[in-house]
Amino acid sequence: MTRPAAVFAAVICALALPAAVIAAAPAAHQIRVRIEPDTRFLQGRDSIRFDAPRAATLILSARFRVDSLLVDARPIELSARLDGGFQRIVLPAARRIDLGWSGTLAPLDPNLDHRGTLTYAEPAGGVQGTYLPAGSGWYPQVDGALERYSLELDLPLEQRGLVPGRLIEESQAGGRYRARFEFHQPAEGITLMAGPYRIEERRVRSATGREIRLRTYFHPQIAALGAGYLDSVAGYLDLYERRIGAYPFSEFSVVSSPTPTGFGMPTLTYLGIEVLRLPFIRATSLGHEVLHNWWGNGVYPDYARGNWSEGLTTFMADYAYRERESPEAARAMRLAWLRDYAAMPSAEDTPLARFTSRTHGASQIVGYNKSAMLFFMLRDAIGETAFDRGLREFWSTYRFRIASWDDLRGAFERASGKNLAAFFAQWLERTGAPALRIADANAEPVAGGWRLSVTLDQGAPAYALSVPLAVRTAGGEIVRRVDLSRERGTAVLELSTEPLQVALDPDLRLMRGLAAAEAPPILRDAMLAENPALVTPTADAAVQAAANELAAQLFEHAQAERTRASTLLVAGLHADIDAWLAREDMPSRPATLAAARGSAQVWSTRAGGGRIVVLVSVRDAASLAALARPLPHYGQQSYLVFEGARMIERGTWPAQPQVWEVRPKTRPR
Repeated sequence: MTRPAAVFAAVICALALPAAVIAAAPAAHQIRVRIEPDTRFLQGRDSIRFDAPRAATLILSARFRVDSLLVDARPIELSARLDGGFQRIVLPAARRIDLGWSGTLAPLDPNLDHRGTLTYAEPAGGVQGTYLPAGSGWYPQVDGALERYSLELDLPLEQRGLVPGRLIEESQAGGRYRARFEFHQPAEGITLMAGPYRIEERRVRSATGREIRLRTYFHPQIAALGAGYLDSVAGYLDLYERRIGAYPFSEFSVVSSPTPTGFGMPTLTYLGIEVLRLPFIRATSLGHEVLHNWWGNGVYPDYARGNWSEGLTTFMADYAYRERESPEAARAMRLAWLRDYAAMPSAEDTPLARFTSRTHGASQIVGYNKSAMLFFMLRDAIGETAFDRGLREFWSTYRFRIASWDDLRGAFERASGKNLAAFFAQWLERTGAPALRIADANAEPVAGGWRLSVTLDQGAPAYALSVPLAVRTAGGEIVRRVDLSRERGTAVLELSTEPLQVALDPDLRLMRGLAAAEAPPILRDAMLAENPALVTPTADAAVQAAANELAAQLFEHAQAERTRASTLLVAGLHADIDAWLAREDMPSRPATLAAARGSAQVWSTRAGGGRIVVLVSVRDAASLAALARPLPHYGQQSYLVFEGARMIERGTWPAQPQVWEVRPKTRPR
């Protein structure tokens, strides 16, 4: 690989939208908001209109006070109930609600790590950035309704800001910057971003002939990157318009954040400054965020029945880029998906139909990776032409509508002419994956060739599978697919040349539980372990403190006693690690890492009984402390070398496919 795919985990591509099924008619907001980042003061007014009189509950953060409230132009007594940091304001049936509010935003924490950004829901601000996420209660959101809006933003002159939607006008006068945005399509909330941005703009003509405004809103230290990002966005818009259909909005912006955020919203993506600096992001994660304007922000998932948009976007963006790179790169990504799944504790596995949004590593493995693997297998099952035809129909039918997995299945059924109910049911509704194994294989000579019988075992409950088998024969390799719908079954293959060896799904085209040899140990084993433990074979107090901090960042579960631990993280100085390995009668430092280089070396291995051990060997305490922030981003790697916090080498131990040697037979005379 030429790009560190595991870093993509730091680019948290979760839709910044409420995970709820929203069925009511859209509410129309007309908002005016003034923000003073230096004092974190916010003042707003909102006029909310409905198509017909209706009762409504408004949700507003408890940080704010209600300054004024009118219902159909009449003042009423405020009736609010506090609920977990929010005010729930219950109002009688009306066509129009006018509300004024003000208060102080939370300070934006630039030290949030990649996990913290997943669940951060405070309206926060400061001179370096203001981030008011949808669902944080920064404006009076109508509970249970889609929302259209017009928004006027008022900021100090040195600041710029935006919300998803079309920029109607902007001005600079009287020491203030003002901008007005409109979003006429039904939306699932409003997110506002502001900062000391430098704006770069370009107008492009799309593949369908429409003019689209592209912008970067970048902090001064990365403003020079703007032109390159605009080039890349233009290319992605052209790519996906040609494959799916017309881009559904009038503009797209890339916005920088002082925190390690990565969110996709209609018409924009909000990415951390350090993420935007990474040289490979333009060729990878940026396209994922652009594609979300079709899947997730253009067609809304029916969250009550599962979020299909993350898996489809991962398949059509991240994975598709690997396919264009090479078959080997694509296979490596499929191996990484399956390897992550093998590292996930079975107790954390959930049916894909229950996935709504990413909140931790296990949810990403199911909602992104397993879901993307479903679409890969679906394309294999119905063919690329039918697959693309189904995507285009799905888009044209459900544009700006809520759609479920069932709706998606229907589009692919009509495109392919196949009944796909059983296929979708087994991958969406079940927990787990088949544990495919070759139980036996034998060959016998027959007139005109050889007959190879392969017995496969997949465990219970059985899946309906089309299993690829690669047979090495005296005349070369032959790949055949065999059907398996029972827990155990035997397939018979007629061959013209003598079979010598049979390999089970060596190209990794099925979602399945990997055998131990197929799943080389990786850092993710320690990150997701249910019962991890830290071992620090170094007496130095500074090293011990740094090791404890690293474990806190790495482990998703509380530590267990070493004797009960399923996985060990062993961190210490180089000499102490070597001595520990010798005492534990474990293999010494791998030859790949034997030559002393870098300030830290990290590798994973299997101990007796199959227990995973991750070794972190460092030059000094400072070298260990430097790993706390970057190391959690490299869960798919088996070994890494760091110089300070900078990764300088990485890799994965080779995976060995399941192979059955077929004993040679004598051909009849």
